Amino acid sequence: MKEIMLGNKAFARGLYEAGAALVSSYPGTPSTEVTEEAAKYDEIYCEWAPNEKVAMEVAFGASLAGKRSFCGMKHVGLNVAADPLFTISYTGVNGGMIICVADDPGMHSSQNEQDSRHYAIASKVPMLEPSNSRESLEFAKLAYEISEQYDTPVIIKMCTRVAHSQSIVETSERVVPEPKKYEKNIAKYVMMPGNAIKRHPVVEQRTLDLIKYTEETPLNRIEEGTDKSVGIITSSTCYQYTKEAVGDKYPVLKLGMVNPLPVEKIKNFAKSVDKVIVIEELDPIIETHCKNIGVEVTGKELFSLLGEFSQSVVAKALGMPEKEACPAIEGLPVRPPVMCAGCPHRGLFYTLSKHKLRVLGDIGCYTLGAVAPLSATDMTLCMGASISSLHGFNKAMGEESEKNTVCVIGDSTFMHSGMTSLANIAYNQSNSTVIILDNSITGMTGHQQNPTTGYNIKGDPAGKIDLEALCRSMGFNRVAVVDPYDLAETERVIKEELAADEASVIISRRPCALLKYVKHKPSLHVDTDKCKSCRACMKIGCPAISFKEGKAHVDNTLCVGCGVCQQLCKFDALVDEGGNV
Repeated sequence: MKEIMLGNKAFARGLYEAGAALVSSYPGTPSTEVTEEAAKYDEIYCEWAPNEKVAMEVAFGASLAGKRSFCGMKHVGLNVAADPLFTISYTGVNGGMIICVADDPGMHSSQNEQDSRHYAIASKVPMLEPSNSRESLEFAKLAYEISEQYDTPVIIKMCTRVAHSQSIVETSERVVPEPKKYEKNIAKYVMMPGNAIKRHPVVEQRTLDLIKYTEETPLNRIEEGTDKSVGIITSSTCYQYTKEAVGDKYPVLKLGMVNPLPVEKIKNFAKSVDKVIVIEELDPIIETHCKNIGVEVTGKELFSLLGEFSQSVVAKALGMPEKEACPAIEGLPVRPPVMCAGCPHRGLFYTLSKHKLRVLGDIGCYTLGAVAPLSATDMTLCMGASISSLHGFNKAMGEESEKNTVCVIGDSTFMHSGMTSLANIAYNQSNSTVIILDNSITGMTGHQQNPTTGYNIKGDPAGKIDLEALCRSMGFNRVAVVDPYDLAETERVIKEELAADEASVIISRRPCALLKYVKHKPSLHVDTDKCKSCRACMKIGCPAISFKEGKAHVDNTLCVGCGVCQQLCKFDALVDEGGNV
């Protein structure tokens, strides 16, 4: 049966058809939908793990038990999971194990551009790279075969454009292989030094065997062209850009397996053309490999190390005619990122900004607290770093810093990697004020559940971690809960905790305004007779509020009646539908 599918959905379909038994992931754009789609198949056990390291270890446990498993994450998530990755490369697997990492060239939803092919090379794990939805499905099935044949985890690298674009796939029935028998094998699976040192030669031999495989596999294919003055080596979405730009003019070596890379296949391809050009996003991995094996190529002389490519970028670099820009999008104004109308974080960040506090931030929707007009956040590094960095900052700066510096972290991010950071404050005793922004969901990646929500990936009741009890059990005597819609109370508690002589935790609790079960109040409107055009309501940066004809204006299609703006208006100009302030 043929169907148009999103790349991530097709990937999940491949897991299903290949008989995957367990999926454990942490949500991260652009990888999230693979796990969400897999969870729709009752035959696969699926879960959101607290972080990527845990997810990979859970998947390894299922593999050890003899079942096919999967874990998914975005590129920065692989940093978190690197510890088990490098050692699973040594132990190998039992049942097939696939790791999905989704890169984000162009940083559509990420704090850096990172080329995950480096991890495959460093860990000596094979990596496949699909270029469309059809290959996403097919490569998932093939990856399990490679994993079990070569006793290795297999990484499949997605990217934003492949993960979130749609193309035709052909589906088939689910085939569940016979589970691999679990047998105790201390020498293979217990990685103490005496055993690990004997596994390293196994990994090196596996790499040599995989190189032979790369020479023969249809994953790496040559497509003929009419003009052999140029030959192009490429992979992933760059292959699509190349074909759109040059069609069948030049021969193309399309690489579906990007680690290890073939040697003889590349050499033979290079001999068949006059000049070889490598087209790859981010780092020159393929280009460097070609040069290392003695093949002269042109790559980053023509193409940038930065950002995404496009068919126009490729065409221009190759001296081909560029396609005209789409008139429907050309010239449109840029839409700046902003917290949603009614976002519970807005009141909290307004209060922090009002008092000119230093704010060490974290990864989530609330990173937008750094955006004007709030401009509240001083630093954002990586998941969980806000708490650790606050402790270090206060230890370095002393008492003055402790009275005017806080950190903010979301509930899901706190579960991901904030708990150990908080334990460090409790253990090493800095007088730090930690604010947990509890919006009852993992908001930034599309409303996934987490260990604080009380529901699992399917929405069924699950274990629920009590944040207040957890913080107290870690040694914090001062744990306060505030509603960020109440600006006066939020301000009072923040001042009180900063003035205290011991570390404290403030939980800013209000559900995300976009959650379906959240009931909103009627939209506000402006009494123009009372409005003095003071612009105080604009200080919170709510997208529902603007100025028209010299007066404040509320967009009733956006406003959720949260009332934060009313608390800023000294002239009672913002009223509800009954005229109440």
